[in-house]
Amino acid sequence: MKQFTKTLIAIGLSSLSAQSFAAAFQLAEQNVSGLGRAYAGEASAADDASVVSRNAALMTHFDSAQLSVAMMFVEPDVSLAGTSTNNGLPSSVLDDSSIAPSAIVPAAYYTRALNDNWFLGVGMYSQFGLATKFNQDYAAGQLAGETEIVTVNTNLSLAYKLDDQWSVGFGLDHVYADAKIVRNLGANPFGVPAATEAVRLEGEDSAFGLHFGVSYDVDANTRVGFSYRSETEVTFEGDFSNQLPATAPFYGTATKKLPGSVELTLPAIAELSASHQWNDIISLHASVLWTGWNSFQTLAAQVEGRGTVFSKDELFSNSWRYALGSEYRFSSELTLRLGLAYDLSPASDEHLSISIPDTDRIWFSMGGEYYFDKHNSVDLGLSVLRGKTQSFIEKDSFGSQWGFESRGHATVIGAQYNYQF
Repeated sequence: MKQFTKTLIAIGLSSLSAQSFAAAFQLAEQNVSGLGRAYAGEASAADDASVVSRNAALMTHFDSAQLSVAMMFVEPDVSLAGTSTNNGLPSSVLDDSSIAPSAIVPAAYYTRALNDNWFLGVGMYSQFGLATKFNQDYAAGQLAGETEIVTVNTNLSLAYKLDDQWSVGFGLDHVYADAKIVRNLGANPFGVPAATEAVRLEGEDSAFGLHFGVSYDVDANTRVGFSYRSETEVTFEGDFSNQLPATAPFYGTATKKLPGSVELTLPAIAELSASHQWNDIISLHASVLWTGWNSFQTLAAQVEGRGTVFSKDELFSNSWRYALGSEYRFSSELTLRLGLAYDLSPASDEHLSISIPDTDRIWFSMGGEYYFDKHNSVDLGLSVLRGKTQSFIEKDSFGSQWGFESRGHATVIGAQYNYQF
């Protein structure tokens, strides 16, 4: 029955892959100045020091050193309603009104000129993150449990001003990643408590990536920007264990920890943006963002003494995000912002999971910036994300089929302080 244990490990890892690495796992929230525009124009709008996170070439448009510190609060609203089962349990046992906890996403940036042509920038922020948590005794425990991934990107960038129109930027990203996956046994024919841990996998890793950007001023009122970030290979190395007995029929680890690893690819990201100053008080912004999720085709995991316990084709497709935004200069101190975005999921209907039922989503955003004086300003932003309602069926290792209807929305609010030296 060792294959039974391998199946449980595979269930935990497939839940991670199928829905953690989706549009919901990719964070757009690197600043608050762009939040009010739904992050339209991020590769072309030189707002503040946070340009380090999206297009380092924009650092050349600042006359003085810049400091920006941001804090964003994400409140997900991801709920499930059971629609069917094949094991005699009522579908209502699958109902859960909130499976994704709220989260705080911080960020900090600093830029300065080295001379008339060279500029330096540093930043610390996150581009990927996930957290979902179900009750330990959830009936479909093998599909649910707890999933948490945290990444921290530390960025060092240089920019060079070629002339009055062209600038380029490039740099190095250090990415720290930490993952935790817990799956419980759930409803089962062995009389084992549903809350029994069938999978606990914890690991961490750090890796490096590269980024490049270019900025072109078409004229005094129009700028176009392009940025690219490379793939980052991450190997989570840590411990695997479960609470299943080491004897038949489970052949579990009985809480004993075994070394394990999972290799994942954080995808490449490219963005093309344009910003246009329509008149003295109105500016318009647009962005198209591409994420190379097609690099994530297969997921494999190894556990010491058990070899390759899991290998699964994911067949993700590249995803796109489209955003339009505008700014209105209400006064010399206050600028108001509006934005709209359409965010496409890379997951196919065949890979939906309750870990995070991913879906295409629409962003409705608003915000503004207030200058207290020529050195100090504060940005505030609000985005409401609305996702589609989806229906799907998942199957666990006992042959139980669980039918779900998922609904996924979110609200993001943020504040950012900026200082110009």
